[in-house]
Amino acid sequence: MKSIPRLHVITDESLQPRFSHGELARLALAGGADCVQFREKRPMTTVELVRCARPVVEACRAADAIAAIDDRADIALALGAGAVHLGAHDLDAATARRILGETAIIGGTANSYDEASRVWKTDVDYLGVGPVYGTRSKANPAPAMGLETLARIAADSPKPVIAIGGIGPGHIADILRTGAHGVAVLSYVAAADEPRDAARECAAALNAALRSPGA
Repeated sequence: MKSIPRLHVITDESLQPRFSHGELARLALAGGADCVQFREKRPMTTVELVRCARPVVEACRAADAIAAIDDRADIALALGAGAVHLGAHDLDAATARRILGETAIIGGTANSYDEASRVWKTDVDYLGVGPVYGTRSKANPAPAMGLETLARIAADSPKPVIAIGGIGPGHIADILRTGAHGVAVLSYVAAADEPRDAARECAAALNAALRSPGA
């Protein structure tokens, strides 16, 4: 059985002018992330995306962590990343599996219970579920689903659930109490003045929640 990371940090250069994807990855890993997901929504060529994503994959490899590429299984294959995260309009999971092989970790996005019930039947290894609290990283985000819907999905899904959307360390205990496997953090780390410290806060909150009864 694959080991699914619990603290995913998503890189995004558009939230701040100081840190590149690679720098954000290194800082997040130093703070305790066990997966870094490369996310780039600005229009770029494949060559440009590969150039931006390569330092993320190299940082994860050096830290013995999982590197995930958002949307693009071909880039994940080219760079030797261990995972890809697919949105609703990306390549289907079965095709991504044929590209990346059985050992790769494939995540799928779900913004509602109905979407989750469709996604968990596909060849994904985990579900990225949200936004739980809302998000400022997308121009037209789905409505915040809240903890009740997250708990329903976590209870029914045969695949691990990673919660996403507006998450900081203060939310993590409540999220794990829903039955979610872990969290994906974007703005709290990527937009922070000190991303390593922000990631460390999230890692500490996650570890404390995992140690508490009922987690």
